[in-house]
Formats: sequence, C-alpha cells, structure tokens
Amino acid sequence: MYGSLRGAGGGPPGKRRSGRPRTALGAAVALAALLLLTACSGGQGDAISLAKPGQRPLSVVPFWVNPDSKASRQAGAYGKDGKVTEARLAQRIAVQPTAEWIGTDDPEGQARGFTEAAAGADREALLVLYNIPHRDCGSYSRGGASDGDAYRAWLDGVRRGIGDRAATVILEPDALPHIEDRCTPQQFHEERYALLTEAVGGLKRLPHTKVYLDAGNPHWISDPGRMIEPLQRAGIERADGFALNISNYQTTEENARYGKRLSEMVGGKHFVIDTSRNGNGPASGGDTPENWCNPPGRALGTTPTTKTGDDLIDAYLWIKRPGESDGTCKGGPKAGDWWPDRALELARNAKE
Repeated sequence: MYGSLRGAGGGPPGKRRSGRPRTALGAAVALAALLLLTACSGGQGDAISLAKPGQRPLSVVPFWVNPDSKASRQAGAYGKDGKVTEARLAQRIAVQPTAEWIGTDDPEGQARGFTEAAAGADREALLVLYNIPHRDCGSYSRGGASDGDAYRAWLDGVRRGIGDRAATVILEPDALPHIEDRCTPQQFHEERYALLTEAVGGLKRLPHTKVYLDAGNPHWISDPGRMIEPLQRAGIERADGFALNISNYQTTEENARYGKRLSEMVGGKHFVIDTSRNGNGPASGGDTPENWCNPPGRALGTTPTTKTGDDLIDAYLWIKRPGESDGTCKGGPKAGDWWPDRALELARNAKE
C-alpha cells in the first residue's frame, strides 16, 4: 500500500467544457512583463530576463510544453507582484513539459484540446489516464468511474479526442500495484484486468499513441517478480512498456536498476521513469505515509528528456506535476491542487 500515488490527483486541468487549453494571452502578457522587471539593489536597477515558456528542442524531448500551465500562471503572478526570485523559481517548472491528467469532465474535449495544441507546436502530448473504478483504495485520490461501463465510455471519449495525433499515455497510475499489494479488494481484480487490457488494446489501435502501464516503484513492490502477472494480465505485451516512480521520490538510479530487472521478466519491454520530484531522493525513514505525502526537503529531478543514455529507458518524464499537492497532509491542499510554496521549495532545491 505504501508508495502509492496517494493523491497525485492530476484531475482535469480546469473546468472548461471544450477541454482546450485556456488562451495563453494572459500568461504571455504577465510573463512578458517579467522581461521588463527590474530588481533594485543599492539604488541600481538590474534588468532580468525570463523567457516565456516555449517548446524544448525536439532533439532533447518531443513533448509539448503547455504555455498556460499552473506554473506558468504562477510565474506571471509573481512577476506582476515584483517577486523576482519567486518568478524565476516558478519558471524553472513552467518551461518543462509535464503530463496533462485527463479528468472526468469532457474527456474527448480535453484529449482533443491537448493533442491539437501539441500537434500545432509540432510536439507530442503527454497524457495520464486516471479514472479506473475503485481508484486509490479510498485514499486521497479516491474516486474514478462509477463502474466498468462508465469507464469504457470515458475511455472511448479519450480515444476519439486523441485520434490520429501523437500522444504518449501513462495508463492508470496505482491500478496494478494496488492489486499486487492487496489494497484493492479481490472482487474488483478481474474487472480491473479486463478494463486495462481493453484500454491498452483500444489505445494501441490509434496510429500514433504509445502506452505505458504503471508498475509502481522499487520501495513499494520491492520484488519486481511480483509485477509480472499483473502486467501480463493487463496487456503489457501490446503496450509499449511500463512506467515507474509515478508521483514518488525514489531515485532515478534505483528505478533504473529495478526497471531493468523487471524488463527481463516481461519480454524486454522498455520503461519510463517519473523524475519530477526525485532530485533529493525520498525522505529518510522508509516509504511510510509520513514520507510519501508532501514530504519536505524534496527537489525537482532530471528534466524531461528522451536522451537517457540507456536503450531500455525511453524517457525521463515529469508525470506528477511539480507543485501539486499529494493530499491534505502536512498543511497541503487537497490532492492535485496547486501549492505555490511546495512548487518553490522543489525548484529551490533542484540541482540542475
């Protein structure tokens, strides 16, 4: 049970029926103001330069940077308030591609909006589908579709929204590890396997969609052999691979070792690692609730890239969006809500 997403939340990027990203004009204007912002020191004005979020080079990472992300809007707000240091820290998050979590409200519109925006920038959308019934065992991110038919209808909407545009999909964080750690009751296991298998098959019928199933992290399901059957029953054979460390803090090195061992057991499948908040590794004391829910002292990890230097690791990704709460612990807001102080801490502690 420990090490789960625990309120990675995600959820819809905003309550907008079309699902299309809000206009970037407001964020662009606010960020443009940062270009003119001065920091006064000893009576002298020192000009600063903060570029508004743009797309990263395709040679480094193909994923779309949302110019109207929460981090981008926060950077703009800090700039308007003359908070130069805070604006620069928020900008460290805003300029990186982070995953967009598809919510329950108009999944087709959301998926279409994000993939169209990405295609318009000659980039690929990075999406997280997180709506499996009986989600998160009633913890901070509890919820999900009401039943299997509702999930199928929701997934059909997502598929229509993606269409023939390029997308990488992280499919249902926690769903398989929660079967393996017996957090999800036994009576729901067969339905979950069936839904995941259908999801993998349906998404892979799209011409330009990659799919990765969540396989936990090395401090949650410590023996990778325990994940063989869940991955096989969920359709790993048809998927592009599996994802590790979603919304957790385990080091990239540990995840890489774990992933290579697991890969050998599931036909040499490739994998991706969530490096969004693992720059300082996990909090000391083990993978306990006190340490996976909004632990202090954490840092941004390796910035998103497909240049991993390892043939089995397809990408380092920011799947959990840095600055969003894990849940209502340690003074945090509800799961998935933006938490400016935590975003600043992650950026301030980053080594890169």
